Amino acid sequence: MKKTFLVIALLFFSGIFLKQAKAQDFKGLDKSPMDLASYPDNYRISDKVIKIVYSRPQLKGRSLANLAKFGKKWRTGANEATEITFFKDVNFGGTPVKSGTYTMYTIPGETNWTVVLSSQLNVWGVYFHKDENDVAKVTIPVKKSDEIIDIFSIVIDKDMTIHMGWGDVILSIPVQ
Repeated sequence: MKKTFLVIALLFFSGIFLKQAKAQDFKGLDKSPMDLASYPDNYRISDKVIKIVYSRPQLKGRSLANLAKFGKKWRTGANEATEITFFKDVNFGGTPVKSGTYTMYTIPGETNWTVVLSSQLNVWGVYFHKDENDVAKVTIPVKKSDEIIDIFSIVIDKDMTIHMGWGDVILSIPVQ
């Protein structure tokens, strides 16, 4: 009887421990997965001039005007604020910017969007943004895309121009 009880107890407790060992809570894919754009687009860190880490929201039938409202700061992506790193001093859309990492916000408008770089790091969205930390604020004309861009995207071309596209809006920010 004692042996039977001992075997049952061992099986019971080993089942609990096995279940706990296998019960890792791995998240599924984020609805707005994180991505990276860089210049140059290679894997050698020593060559890098620009690196942008951002999350990629999707329209999924929603209106861009409702997600990035005219006249209101937008986090330029989803989740945490988009971060841009310059590995050397640059001219960002006509404004000198020292090397370093910054958060990047945008203020959408009908014909122009304002792109803001802030020294405030590790912030969620735009909720904690403070204007006094802004290091650059440039106005960029809106270009209209012929096709709807469902997933927010950032690319940097061979001329170091940063292109951001979502919905029917494309912004191109020259960097030198």
